[in-house]
Amino acid sequence: MQPWIYKAAASRQFPKKMARKMDVEALLDQLTLEEKISLLAGKDFWHTVPIPRLDIPSIRVSDGPNGIRGTKFFNAIPSNCFPCGTGLAATFNKELLHEVGKLMGKEAIMKGAHVILGPTCNIVRSPLGGRSFESYSEDPVLSGHAASYIIQGIQSEKVLACLKHFVCNDLEDNRKGIDVLVTDRAVREIYLKPFQIALRDADPKSLMTSYNKINGVHVSQSQEYLQNILRREWKYDGMTMSDWFGTYSIKESLDAGLNLEMPGPTRYRQEIQTAHKVNCNEIHEDVITENARRVLNAVRLAQEIGIKDDAEELANDTKEASQLLRKSGGESLVLLKNNDILPLPVKASSTIKKIAVIGPNAKAAQDSGGGSASMTTRYKITPYEGIKAKLEEAGNSIELEYAMGATLDKTLPDVATITEYNGKPGLMAKFYKHAPGTADRELFHELPLQTSKVFLPDFYHEKLEKGQLLYYIDIEGTFTPDVSSTFEFGCSCLGTAQVFVDEKLLVDNKTKQEYGDAFFLGMGTREEVSEIKLEKGKTYNIRVEFGTSPTYTLPCIHKEAGGVFFGFREKVDPQDMIKRAVEVAKDSDRVILCLGLSKEWESEGFDRPDMDIPGYTTQLVDQVCEVNKNVIVVNQSGSPVAMPWIDKIQGLVHAWYGGNELGNAIADVLFGTVNPSGKLSMTFPKAIEDNPSFVNFTSDHGRVLYGEDVYVGYRWYEKTKRDVLFPFGFGLSYTTFEVSGLKVQHKKDQIVVEVNVKNTGSVAGAEIVQAYIHHVRPSIPRPVKELKDFAKVFLKKGESKKVSMTFSVREATSYWNEYKNKWCSEKGDYEVLVGTSSADTPLKDKFTIESTEYWLGL
Repeated sequence: MQPWIYKAAASRQFPKKMARKMDVEALLDQLTLEEKISLLAGKDFWHTVPIPRLDIPSIRVSDGPNGIRGTKFFNAIPSNCFPCGTGLAATFNKELLHEVGKLMGKEAIMKGAHVILGPTCNIVRSPLGGRSFESYSEDPVLSGHAASYIIQGIQSEKVLACLKHFVCNDLEDNRKGIDVLVTDRAVREIYLKPFQIALRDADPKSLMTSYNKINGVHVSQSQEYLQNILRREWKYDGMTMSDWFGTYSIKESLDAGLNLEMPGPTRYRQEIQTAHKVNCNEIHEDVITENARRVLNAVRLAQEIGIKDDAEELANDTKEASQLLRKSGGESLVLLKNNDILPLPVKASSTIKKIAVIGPNAKAAQDSGGGSASMTTRYKITPYEGIKAKLEEAGNSIELEYAMGATLDKTLPDVATITEYNGKPGLMAKFYKHAPGTADRELFHELPLQTSKVFLPDFYHEKLEKGQLLYYIDIEGTFTPDVSSTFEFGCSCLGTAQVFVDEKLLVDNKTKQEYGDAFFLGMGTREEVSEIKLEKGKTYNIRVEFGTSPTYTLPCIHKEAGGVFFGFREKVDPQDMIKRAVEVAKDSDRVILCLGLSKEWESEGFDRPDMDIPGYTTQLVDQVCEVNKNVIVVNQSGSPVAMPWIDKIQGLVHAWYGGNELGNAIADVLFGTVNPSGKLSMTFPKAIEDNPSFVNFTSDHGRVLYGEDVYVGYRWYEKTKRDVLFPFGFGLSYTTFEVSGLKVQHKKDQIVVEVNVKNTGSVAGAEIVQAYIHHVRPSIPRPVKELKDFAKVFLKKGESKKVSMTFSVREATSYWNEYKNKWCSEKGDYEVLVGTSSADTPLKDKFTIESTEYWLGL
């Protein structure tokens, strides 16, 4: 099947007879020991093991946190991509997050998946975390509520959510071996809290453990976390599974209650070895049975959807899906600065006749960060396309100019859109069992490609032996340059690769390989680059000869088939690119600068080295601002970036990674079709040195000290009275609001907070009311204040509404007492602080706790 020709449908129905009730206890009585053991690891990358003898089906799992990829990284059926986690949390809209989760559930059904591997609710401890974009927030309450509403939406479709990564998976550096040294209090108040909220409010039916250790023990085999906290204290009865290749033992993981090792086939839980340990009384058979019971209960719930384990994957190609993608993208955008420059007009005037769109992200659709969250999207709209469409709708009276200005790529860009094979766009992949040059080399498969970045962890073909990882791919195409110039060609790989142009070897990533972070998750080689002069109008034959991971010449523990990332582009002087952009900016009335990061810079597998925007982008901003004072920056990143130019620009929109509809969502906000209502889900510091984790973020000989303790994010900045660039919960609007009339009621075990919100501006908009708690005289050091709830209210011009928030007294007032190993709701006076960001809480009232209470549980 050609990757750009796929089956799509608006919905999917299954015969009722496919769904049946499973009697788990009866099945456990009938299963042999070996069959029970077989259930405790995956069948393959995305499926559990079936037991045909007892009609126990396999169930399918799928990434991920912001869209449903399906069972293929390579040649995947296209998906709908939502904004990244930090962007979804920035909506502060519980109802919208439920809608998003519900659509994710429907998408999973279209992909034949029973379990979604998400949401991710780890803490954004540092801007440098590679997966910060995938999580929700620096604040545990916002993280927990965001996860809860998405889970509720997913599971309303009977699809199982898999909450991850339990717990303290907050950096990628050495993630499988890193030992997180952290106090019990910090774990409870910050890192476990989102999971506690999500389990209490949404009951996710599965949970994924993290890769890391905590205080010397891997979480995936920790009695403390999987038994004492999760099972005994929180009474969780769902299935636990490892992160991929995140199981590290047989006995310890089974005794701790890690129910399912993923992926399969098993690396640790082989039937012979595990049964031997049972027979030798190293592992009790009851432990095997209990773990199998958890897996079977998940299978029981999942199979009620009626999806066959080999269901065909379909794309959800509907108008309704696109509308929700655009809506969620628009609500996620945060207006951070506006010196009366936004919104822009869609029709020309005496002062605005030409708009320049400049920057490396202007014609790049940064839909998602990298790793498990990335996918092949059904379509994606770039900022330039969204802006152009908006002006076309209004009659094209404003002229639009474009200049790239700077490059963003860490590696040379994907070239499938500028190459051809047999006159059709793209490339052709040809699969062989034998290496190039082998006599009578037989082609066993060929496939058109829409990408020159090929990753093969889940590729299988019937002509390959089961488990066969060694094969070869020739990627072929032609390229006809429209300019005579020097071009750079490069490739990185997990395997070996050579690039030929007109049969001449140009790039050799085979003979002498070196490690690098250019390939997926930082697993493979560095990018090898060579130059060649090409002539305008001449067609060149390009071929990449790739050997899969067994041909890799460097030591490697990864046993998947690997992959190759290949790209090229014209070699351009960075200063010439900036000069061209400056000329365009000088001749324009307004400049929209689209910059930020991409999935090459923010990804699972590695952390960012600093907060800087890469390349010459900062220089580009500086020089554009010298010739045009009406500059608006649209930044796309999943976490904070350095903004040394902030005082030089007139407008700033933070657009995260916005999914399929990111370009339209950006245009909607820039031109006022949508009034921005997002608020920052994390603090933007002035410099990385200001962040509380700065001196303790990366691995230090295999360990990391969470030295800031409970003072994460705004808790740190407020405690140390440190200025920030933009505070947590901050975001501007095109209208104004008045929040007044705070009323706090202490009703038995609940606090009810009420305020009046009025839209005092000239257009409709939405405000987010945030309620914080401050302990007036605590017996131990505590944060200045902590978020406890929030509410989003939509108001027409001049409209007023009463907003109510309700939360538990003990939840609102408790800290973790390390002497008693319990939560402590301490007697004394507490203030309720209400406002529209962590730095703006003008309304204050108080209540009193008469007696101290200690408690455990959800």
